[in-house]
Amino acid sequence: MSTTRPCSPGDRGPEPGAGGASGMSAERAAPEEEAASMASTAATSSAAPVAAASSAEDAPPSEGGSGSGGGSTSSAAARRTRKLNFDGESGVVPLARDFARQALYAWGWLPAATADQRAAAEDVLLVVSELVTNACLHAEGPDDLLISCDNKVLRIEVSDKGAGQPAPRTPHRAGRPGGHGMFIVQRLCLDWGVVRTSGAAGKTVWAELGAPA
Repeated sequence: MSTTRPCSPGDRGPEPGAGGASGMSAERAAPEEEAASMASTAATSSAAPVAAASSAEDAPPSEGGSGSGGGSTSSAAARRTRKLNFDGESGVVPLARDFARQALYAWGWLPAATADQRAAAEDVLLVVSELVTNACLHAEGPDDLLISCDNKVLRIEVSDKGAGQPAPRTPHRAGRPGGHGMFIVQRLCLDWGVVRTSGAAGKTVWAELGAPA
């Protein structure tokens, strides 16, 4: 499997640690012994969460993407995934946008409460449109659309059977008709790339966008 760009790291973070202190003996101690026992208990209680937190950090996820582009998830922030198959479907671009919009509502990106959240959702829908359109124009149409999301990054993957290599047209001229799709993807996304599986036809074009604050 090869990719033109490395997959950006997933989210990782410590899981809540569980610390506790030992209880007092059933037999009541003498006043001096009781004070010493309580001091020892307080020291144990304050130290336990620090040790638990330092040992609970997740290991870095493996490189690659979710779905057809590989497998990487973070146990600290569960990745939610939805997949659409285009077999036998017509009007695939509006179908893909509706599918992505439903996912955004399910994951809380929509309805947008702020201008930044609205812009983030619109960027996702635009990138979905551009990647699916690119597959229609240059790869005889898309096979699948996979959208996955954790607390920080939303990932879009469009699979097709084409052998071409998507790339922004250079030099980019804003007034020229056509040729803007991958330039838009490059401008809006944190990262994007192409994944191919050795011995299999086609490719997966992926792009990642940051979640709204």
